[in-house]
Amino acid sequence: MSSNRKIAFPELETKRIRLRLLTLADSEKVYHHFSDSEVTRYMDIEPCKDRKEAEEIIQYHLDDAGCRWGLYDKMNHTFLGTCGFHYLRNTNDAFTAEVGFDLSKLYWGNGFMREAMQTVIEFGFTGMKLDVIDATVEPENERSIHLMNQLGFQREVELRDDLIYFYLKRV
Repeated sequence: MSSNRKIAFPELETKRIRLRLLTLADSEKVYHHFSDSEVTRYMDIEPCKDRKEAEEIIQYHLDDAGCRWGLYDKMNHTFLGTCGFHYLRNTNDAFTAEVGFDLSKLYWGNGFMREAMQTVIEFGFTGMKLDVIDATVEPENERSIHLMNQLGFQREVELRDDLIYFYLKRV
């Protein structure tokens, strides 16, 4: 069951990162980012072959009830990756959204995604009034599993569809 709530997704900031909603004007950056097979390795998309595919990815998120922010380094305005909410739904009297994220490999291991996700999670619980944030991670994706653990997500015991399910409840 999907949610009927209309949510405004603002620009967000962390110490080092500006998060703003992706637009079609970002298609060249998104194309370069998602054309890297290491970035898309654990995602449910193939690497982008052209700018049109990047535009389709952005349009998908523009049409969705959720959002996708582009992550930009505040010092030099470099595009770092994306994150956002999708699959918003009301289940068992809980308003839930799935969070997704990806980072260009040049920035892996520098704490950027943890920093961004802390702000995104805070917005999810306070701005969106989510009760639960969940995520799916492939068992081989050690970096994302580590991040989910750092952020305090609980891990479901059993795999579903060969994926690890994580969730975080509002306190």
